[in-house]
Amino acid sequence: MSTVIEQAVQARLVASAPRMETVPATLRYDREDPFAVSMAFPPPATLEGVEVSWAFARELLAEGMDGPAGLGDVRVRPYGYDRTVVEFHAPEGVAVVHVRTSELRHFLRRSQHLVPAGREHQYLDWDQDLAQLLDD
Repeated sequence: MSTVIEQAVQARLVASAPRMETVPATLRYDREDPFAVSMAFPPPATLEGVEVSWAFARELLAEGMDGPAGLGDVRVRPYGYDRTVVEFHAPEGVAVVHVRTSELRHFLRRSQHLVPAGREHQYLDWDQDLAQLLDD
């Protein structure tokens, strides 16, 4: 059984232009980092022309679909009937995308099959993590 889940989603980039541009994104969950998910955007979808990936708490994504969540660089909140807003805050500015809530729920269900919520700590390799910290 694979320890990594990836799911392609369509994100609608919110901009000052009247029409929102749809950009591809990839959600990723890895059992080796059980508390985190990531959302990656390919080079054509970014200002710098390089892939950009944001990692944040899986719990933040789950909470943000039902109500506003997050105070830091990543914030998530529901929007309308079946959209979720994900905001990425960086020194260069803020990127705001809308993603179908049903796609996010599907992704989170798949991640729950790998690591049930509340059991993430059981999947950490404390010895390896400590050794890596000491090597750095």
